[in-house]
Amino acid sequence: MLKCTINGVALEVKPGTTIIQAMSENSQKIAHYCWHPGLSIAGVCRLCMVEIQGNPRVQIACNTTITEGMVINNTSDKVKEAVKWGLDFHLINHPLDCPICDQAGECGLQDQYMEYGQYDSEMAEKKQKKHKVVDLGPTVVLDSERCILCSRCVRFTDEVSKTHELGIFNRGDHAEIGTHAGKKLDNKYSLNTVDICPVGALTSKDFRFKQRVWYLKESQTVCNGCSTGCNVKVHYNKEGLFRVKPVYNAEVNGHWMCDEGRDTYKFVNKEARLLKGSKYSNKAWQIDLHSGAVAKETALNLKEAKPEEIGLVLTGQHTVEEYEAIVTAFVNFYKTKNIFHWINNKDSFDTFDGLLLRGDKNPNTKGLLQTLDKYGITSKWTDLEDGLKTKKIKYLVVAGPENTFVYPDLQSKLQLFSQAENFIFLSSARMPALESYAGDNKISLIPLKTYIEKDGTFINAMGLAQKFKKATTVVSEALTLTEAAALITGQNINITETPAENLFIATNKRPDQVQLEHRKKNEFVFNRGRL
Repeated sequence: MLKCTINGVALEVKPGTTIIQAMSENSQKIAHYCWHPGLSIAGVCRLCMVEIQGNPRVQIACNTTITEGMVINNTSDKVKEAVKWGLDFHLINHPLDCPICDQAGECGLQDQYMEYGQYDSEMAEKKQKKHKVVDLGPTVVLDSERCILCSRCVRFTDEVSKTHELGIFNRGDHAEIGTHAGKKLDNKYSLNTVDICPVGALTSKDFRFKQRVWYLKESQTVCNGCSTGCNVKVHYNKEGLFRVKPVYNAEVNGHWMCDEGRDTYKFVNKEARLLKGSKYSNKAWQIDLHSGAVAKETALNLKEAKPEEIGLVLTGQHTVEEYEAIVTAFVNFYKTKNIFHWINNKDSFDTFDGLLLRGDKNPNTKGLLQTLDKYGITSKWTDLEDGLKTKKIKYLVVAGPENTFVYPDLQSKLQLFSQAENFIFLSSARMPALESYAGDNKISLIPLKTYIEKDGTFINAMGLAQKFKKATTVVSEALTLTEAAALITGQNINITETPAENLFIATNKRPDQVQLEHRKKNEFVFNRGRL
């Protein structure tokens, strides 16, 4: 280890550590744009200036490695003056877009200016005009005037996604980010370029103009888009979720996540959710029933059945704790081992793109398989198909997927399941297609909570168990699979009251039905003009 002193703090660092790495790891502030810990060093923004004892000139911290006994500071007047001039040059052509910029509130340029700038500009030249609202591809929009040419996005497509769509074209004041001729920014990790853009030059088409970031709360969890288990933050308020962004985890996803995982917030919001219990019998649907009452009725029906007449289907979308509860209930209480694993994407289930994306589109397949193995469950899917066809299985409980987008066989499987005389489907997702499969059999629907509404553990494809905490409540009447298991076995449970901060989510009202006096002015924008 090398000994050094940074801003009066004595530190020990590994050989090869740069000054900016050491400062970042020890929570010391330093101005910078182009440096990113997940990318190569470019050294083009010239803001990360430091003063090194014995060196007459200030140096950039991103490309200067620490040597034994080095004494460094970035708080002297000499450094502050250098950073001020650096910011002044970055802002020569930058437009005054803050009031209309989607990056406002989480913009590196705003942060750096407030920390190191706040000066009277001495630049009198007219600003260089560049292209605005440039469509780079299906996910990202570019505003060239805001770009400070840090090259982070270019380095990402060269070094991480290795798709090489982006480059810097022209010279001097005319230099711009853009896509190479005949290419679009269209890779499965493209939105990481928005995350790492330090200004509002690259924005997400999906999130653009939906919310001001200061109206959003955030909570850390684990992505349930596939079995990689990326660490993420969900951004939400009392109207629901609006985006998902990656959180650094060296063991799992590093600094990145895929574009598919960012869409997982869409099936969490009320528009896609089963809000209350319902059941079909006597040729008619009874809807808006209390989920607990439907589960209790299910318990009464299952008690009348023989063990061999009962079946349970599980997907890899629930937590380890939930699997333990539901499998225990069926094995020990109902004395059946007719428990089946519903595998989606069979042909691509074991694929991996070498970065993050996996064919197993479930966060906890490993956890499910471990639980089934623990209880000696060896049932085959053909046993379920034969059991339903021959009417040996009369009572079928299915803990379905919350992310139905990754279950291409959903409709055919619903048709199969509805052959049971009593079909109980537990899911967070709406299932309008079930109406057409109802026939003469009885169907019960029980709403479940999604991954952001509960505590639990996912075990990813590498066997790493990751615990996560509840972020918020979206559907107040939804149950966890653990609660449903208790009710299905005839137990009574206490469901926690919905927090006051989530009142509007729990009311099951559409955004346009929420009374205006409960809104903050300009907080919610759901009707947007064309891009």
